[in-house]
Amino acid sequence: MSRKTFLQGAIILGAAGIIVKVLGAFFRIPLANMIGDDGMGYYQTAYPIYVFLLVLSTAGFPTAISKIVSEKNAIGNRYGAHRVFKISFILMFTIGIVTSSILFFGAKYIVQILKNPGAYYSMLAIAPALLFTPIMAAYRGYFQGLQDMKPTAVSQVIEQFVRVATGFSLAFLLVSKGLEYAAAGASFGAAAGAVGGAILLIWIYLGRRKNISREIEQSSRFVTESAGKILKRVFIIAIPITIGAAIMPIMNMIDVAIVMRRLQSVGFSAETANSLYGQLTGMAGPIINFPQVLSMGIAMSLVPVISDAFERRDHSFLRYNVESGIRISMLIGLPSAFGIMALSEQIMLLLYPMQKASAVSAASSLSILAFGVIFLTLVQTLTGILQGLGKPSIPVINLLIGGTLKITTTYILTGIPSINIKGAATGTLVAYITATILNLFAVKKYTGARLNMNLTVIRPLISVIVMTIAVVGSFSIFSNITSSNMATAISILIGVLIYGFVLIAVKALTYEDLEMLPKGRKLAQLLLKLKLLSK
Repeated sequence: MSRKTFLQGAIILGAAGIIVKVLGAFFRIPLANMIGDDGMGYYQTAYPIYVFLLVLSTAGFPTAISKIVSEKNAIGNRYGAHRVFKISFILMFTIGIVTSSILFFGAKYIVQILKNPGAYYSMLAIAPALLFTPIMAAYRGYFQGLQDMKPTAVSQVIEQFVRVATGFSLAFLLVSKGLEYAAAGASFGAAAGAVGGAILLIWIYLGRRKNISREIEQSSRFVTESAGKILKRVFIIAIPITIGAAIMPIMNMIDVAIVMRRLQSVGFSAETANSLYGQLTGMAGPIINFPQVLSMGIAMSLVPVISDAFERRDHSFLRYNVESGIRISMLIGLPSAFGIMALSEQIMLLLYPMQKASAVSAASSLSILAFGVIFLTLVQTLTGILQGLGKPSIPVINLLIGGTLKITTTYILTGIPSINIKGAATGTLVAYITATILNLFAVKKYTGARLNMNLTVIRPLISVIVMTIAVVGSFSIFSNITSSNMATAISILIGVLIYGFVLIAVKALTYEDLEMLPKGRKLAQLLLKLKLLSK
């Protein structure tokens, strides 16, 4: 196996993730400007329920399929790998029928429990998405197991494009009928996107069917596993991952109830509580999602690579990927966190010019969530490593511990009027810090990986501090020359350039890092000649 596999796969998924999030920003940000925090409150009340059921139906299965397919492919059993996909597809289709029915027919009961009846139509509209996302999960897991990330990446982009186009168009058409209907139109975009993504994956698979059949015929023959045995293996891997992935959506669902009730108990009206929750999850939350798409790409790419190395007992390659994955996550998480914290209010005003009061109010929550980006990126990467090692239950337990602390922190802090919604943001931060520390101990225990603190923490931190000073200074200068929004955009660009320059100057990047990038060898050799890089 090439050492390039892990990072190249991460780059493909990361690039797709960035496109998806940019498209999402073109959806969420104008949507929030159009329907305000009240409409986003309805939308965000339905969305955590949808995400929870989505996690139950899809979270662990692509990873499980990917891991088993990767193991069989590593020993040349292409027939067995394809059989895993076929059996898993039937399972996923069945799960899709069940979960979509639960949300559609149980919508009225759910909104009554959450005390937000305005979210009813949003739940009905988003329910059909749960029928098609499991189908996509089966195809994505199969292709990822073959270490082909392109179908997953392309389908994610198409899914999001259709979702954005459909959701925003419907919200625009329905806003005159009321915010409840506009939020429902936005929610239906998820269903349309899921249909588009599923159709694309089926088309890609059918286009490759001849090659797949040929490879199956030419592969070595192995004893055929029964469907029951395959499903048992899938569930053994998927269930702990699903439980782990479901913890935060469950916590977010509990958040809805806790935040609404606690805020109202200390004197906030139901409308104000809904608006504050919309600011946190509908306005500040989406900004935090940008950096994590890169770390999610790393985590997804690490699973089959770690699994393959572990299966072949290649301990040196295993440790190499573990150490590299953690270090690259830090290179992503640190600048993202400090950059957002430095310009939190300016970023909110730049993105939500039509909701200035809400944007300013949400800035403090954004600062808290931004610091958590460091730990969120690490949690995702460490979880991917542990899943590849066949230890999926460990991150589940660790996140459960973090989630429990989140509930406690949120309950206490949101009940303090001066803190209010910022308590929920702080609770999320506490959860990710806890899970990161516990996962890191587990990874070191099972892999023996030793992190180079100089390369992993100290040099990136120096780069980030210089970047932050440059960003704050740039905004101070340019805000006196041009508009605040233009000054914010210029400061962000300067921050990106300064961060990259200082990373090279302090030699925080290695020759191998650049070599693994597309056409990165030439750049690596140039920097090596200039003595700005070590090999």
